[in-house]
Amino acid sequence: MINKSSPIPIYHQLEEYLKQQIESGILMEEAAIPSEREFAETFQISRMTVRQAINNLVLEGYLKRQKGRGTFVNKIKIEQELQGMTSFTEDMVSRGMQPSSKLLSFQIHPADKKTAQELQITPNDLVYTIKRIRLADGVPMALETAYIPVNLVPGLTEGNSNQSLYQYIEENLSLSISEASQEIEASIATIKEAKSLAIEPGEPILLIVRISYLANGTPFELVKSSFRADRYRFTHKMKRKKEK
Repeated sequence: MINKSSPIPIYHQLEEYLKQQIESGILMEEAAIPSEREFAETFQISRMTVRQAINNLVLEGYLKRQKGRGTFVNKIKIEQELQGMTSFTEDMVSRGMQPSSKLLSFQIHPADKKTAQELQITPNDLVYTIKRIRLADGVPMALETAYIPVNLVPGLTEGNSNQSLYQYIEENLSLSISEASQEIEASIATIKEAKSLAIEPGEPILLIVRISYLANGTPFELVKSSFRADRYRFTHKMKRKKEK
């Protein structure tokens, strides 16, 4: 597993070995890995080399250190590219995961001034306010509050609001969804958010605000979500803009 005569640095060989152990499931999430001394003795390499490999894997997110306890396999994060527009349900299904939602509340009430501005409706126009926890394979991923104009999306009830909203709009109402604008910022979990997401208060989260639009440019949904930062990350491919 470690070839000392290879031109590939030993620390990199150890990194790849550990990655393979993690990705294959031999080293499970939250499992403790052997100590630096144990690795050094097993592979007959220096502890400094082992430390370099482990440090790199911590930086890459494969491992995490817990003071006084040791080094553990980190939870695998779900990646979502910031290209294309999919619902949470579609995104989880595409990864072979089972999406589900826990409905916290379903209300119909007049829109406040800020919500009305975001949705380009008149203050006091009726909106659905749907609060739910989004899960993947039973694990809480996000705490979500959606605001939807009643006149644009008629027929939503507490019973059917827990399915994919995009599917309901496209299949039941025959409307075409076009695009969305999205803002992301880092924050820490409040007591309420932590309870819903099964994490500790003060742990990092990603706050995401998304406005989704129909093909005619009409906004039909404002969603405010708190995503677990330890389970979710967003990626974006960029091309260098050439100067003219």
